[in-house]
Amino acid sequence: MIQIENIQRAAEVLEGVAIKTPLVFSNFFSQRCGSQVYLKLENLQKTGSFKFRGAYHKLFTNRNHFSPGGVVAASAGNHAQGVAHAAQLMGVSSSIVMPEWASISKQLSTRSYGGEVILSGRSLAESLARARELEAEGRTFIHPYDDEDIIAGQGTVGLEIVAQLPEVETILVPVGGGGLIAGIATAVKFLRPQASVIGVQAAACPSALAARRLGKPLAVPARKSIADGITVKEVGQLPFALIQSFVDDLVTVEEEQIATAILDLLERKKIVAEGSGAVPLAALMSNRLSCLRGQVVVLVVSGGNVDTHLLGRILRQGLFKSHRIMRFSVLLPDVPGALADLLKVVANRRGNILHVSHDRLGRHLPVDLSRVELEVETRGSDHIQELIAALSTSGYEVESR
Repeated sequence: MIQIENIQRAAEVLEGVAIKTPLVFSNFFSQRCGSQVYLKLENLQKTGSFKFRGAYHKLFTNRNHFSPGGVVAASAGNHAQGVAHAAQLMGVSSSIVMPEWASISKQLSTRSYGGEVILSGRSLAESLARARELEAEGRTFIHPYDDEDIIAGQGTVGLEIVAQLPEVETILVPVGGGGLIAGIATAVKFLRPQASVIGVQAAACPSALAARRLGKPLAVPARKSIADGITVKEVGQLPFALIQSFVDDLVTVEEEQIATAILDLLERKKIVAEGSGAVPLAALMSNRLSCLRGQVVVLVVSGGNVDTHLLGRILRQGLFKSHRIMRFSVLLPDVPGALADLLKVVANRRGNILHVSHDRLGRHLPVDLSRVELEVETRGSDHIQELIAALSTSGYEVESR
């Protein structure tokens, strides 16, 4: 079992190597949730996530025991980059097995840290199996979460939180394989036992919650999630024992809540968070944790390595759902000036036109009409209703999209 001394020694190893990430107060989220909300910004850690802490600590602690072939790990992203960079700093060769569907950006990032990327497997489990084969061929395997040195390294996040905010009352932590929350909870419960530690999982893959209910880890079915970093079908054995001892509660959040949290972090705090890093905010903004009103709460933003294309889709969907973008179509007489008249009505009501599509050849269009689709940036639902009313008054029949 991990002890506080293991985590304190890990902090000594990481001193001057890992970044002591900022803990920042958010007035906006505090007002929205009725709590004093702080963000622990592990998205600013080296390689963009907390994973570097555990990886470097593991490699440094075992620096005299590496296999001749170097180290090998399996990961779809953050662990891959953490191990690759830690190995680079230690002067050790690294091979990272990534699923075939791993994003190109994460592959490139891993290679940029000196890691050899091996694409193998349609799932992370298959990638892990391939990494184990490479271990048998003469490489040292670095597990992403079910390892004492890894957990101790991640636990240094907990040491920093208590040092930065001694009055902390509750800490919300993302949970996938369990290494991060196991380390944080171990540290926090020793230094500030009255503080609560709550784990947050994507409802698409509630492996830790299922294990807690059963009393032992088990594999659960997993749906695709934008919080792919915590889509781990079975929580680790070592982390689960610590979760049972030190974690006060586990909750889940839905995909739409995660997407909204990503958008809120970007718009309100200019923080780029991946889905896994946004789940603590998603949980706090839900109705599941009303018991935290009035408390001093820390949200662990565990990483910021979100795929650029995915981020674009998330932001776009979030703007639609929050009524910040309106999409509609109207039929116009196919005569000069008709489009200009329509655009003038929108402009007069301060709608910002983002996109215009003008179709004159649709199969079901009368020969004297054209269909125009508009995408307009708005200030919210009241502004949308104002625009619709103005268009209707001007004689346009609006069809929402």
